[in-house]
Amino acid sequence: MQLSKYTVRGVQMLFVLATIAVVSTPATAGRFRSSVGGVAIDADGVLSEPTQQANELLVNRMKEMVQPAQGEMNEASELRRVSLKGLLKVVAEAAATETEVPDEVRYLAGLQRVKYVFVYPEQNDIVLAGPGEGWTVTDSGDVVGVTTGSPVLQLDDLLIALRTSQQARQVGISCSIDPTEEGIRRMQAVARKQGTFNRSVLPKMEKALGPQQISITGVPNDSHFARVLVAADYRMKRIAMNLEPSPMRELPSFLAMLKSTNAKLTNAMPRWWLACDYEPLARTEDGMGWELRGPGVQVMTESEFVAADGTRQRLGKSGKVAQKWADTMSAHYEDLSKKSAIFGQLRNLMDLCVIAAVIDKNNLDEQAGIDLSKLTSDDLPVQSFDAPKTVSTQCSFTKRGRDYLITASGGVEIESWHVADKSQVDARVSKAYEKASEAGASWWK
Repeated sequence: MQLSKYTVRGVQMLFVLATIAVVSTPATAGRFRSSVGGVAIDADGVLSEPTQQANELLVNRMKEMVQPAQGEMNEASELRRVSLKGLLKVVAEAAATETEVPDEVRYLAGLQRVKYVFVYPEQNDIVLAGPGEGWTVTDSGDVVGVTTGSPVLQLDDLLIALRTSQQARQVGISCSIDPTEEGIRRMQAVARKQGTFNRSVLPKMEKALGPQQISITGVPNDSHFARVLVAADYRMKRIAMNLEPSPMRELPSFLAMLKSTNAKLTNAMPRWWLACDYEPLARTEDGMGWELRGPGVQVMTESEFVAADGTRQRLGKSGKVAQKWADTMSAHYEDLSKKSAIFGQLRNLMDLCVIAAVIDKNNLDEQAGIDLSKLTSDDLPVQSFDAPKTVSTQCSFTKRGRDYLITASGGVEIESWHVADKSQVDARVSKAYEKASEAGASWWK
């Protein structure tokens, strides 16, 4: 996302060029599609706020249809294990009988993060392991752990991560929401005509800038995976620009931070994006066990200049206030992900992309003697949605000095292969490896 600055006497305004999230419509065959972010998307890919009635209807339907975990699956575990061999069998049976997989499979036995990847050649299996428990549907329509509030992983996202591993290596996985150069030029023309600023200017600016363009790389843009990327970008932007209250007192908006400082304003404006943040992976000596370490996600920032012709240039450095806001969100990301589940969902995607890269890079499927082609090919369908394409401009402002700022900021970048390239041997992974090998249910333990 990009930004620019224009001087108008008496007011400083910050203008969000693009803010979006997604909520889907009911799927065919009586199956709903899960909501993401709380904004409607139509068949033309245009995003807008849903009515309260429509949102309540969707959430109520989800609460009625999502089946809770039963028995031991409903209990909390620090090492919930999902067998890819067993999962293959379950999904193959569903495909053969043209039936939907049950919710316990759709939500991967309540797994909330992938912390470990274990290879068991004698069992011809790869096991994903991490914390897990039963799940529930929140009033915002998110499927989360019954006690932790952390979002559970979804089968469709795992499939997309496995299928797009090579795309992630070659082009990366990302989303971005950007104004058009033509829109920026129109907005600049409107700005130059404003002698003073008041609220009546806002709709003029929004109209001049027009719809923002949504771009997604590395994953299908009609997938649930893509919608999470875009919705996480949206939420970050809305919080930064004070378009919605921050769910945490510890994370004020960027506008609030800016207003409380005397930072000098320049033509270089901040851009934020969500990126991977892992420590070097830990592994066993023989490479049969792997552990993901670190917070998973961090907020990055960089200043960017938008020229009069609408072109943009990244400057390779950031402003102090923008960096402070990024660091603050990064520091509170764990708690934020529980209060706003979309951020936990994004971290789940990053975990899945990293383990997909680890499997691919190290040929773990060959070492395990397991054929993952049913998961890595398009033979097993995933849900498709109306792909997000554009979103209308929205704005927010704060008075300070003689200037107003017009800015777009945001994005998501997942560089999973960079994470998979760094690892170190740690004997402690062997202990978890041995524990995870204990016998259990057919596809989860």
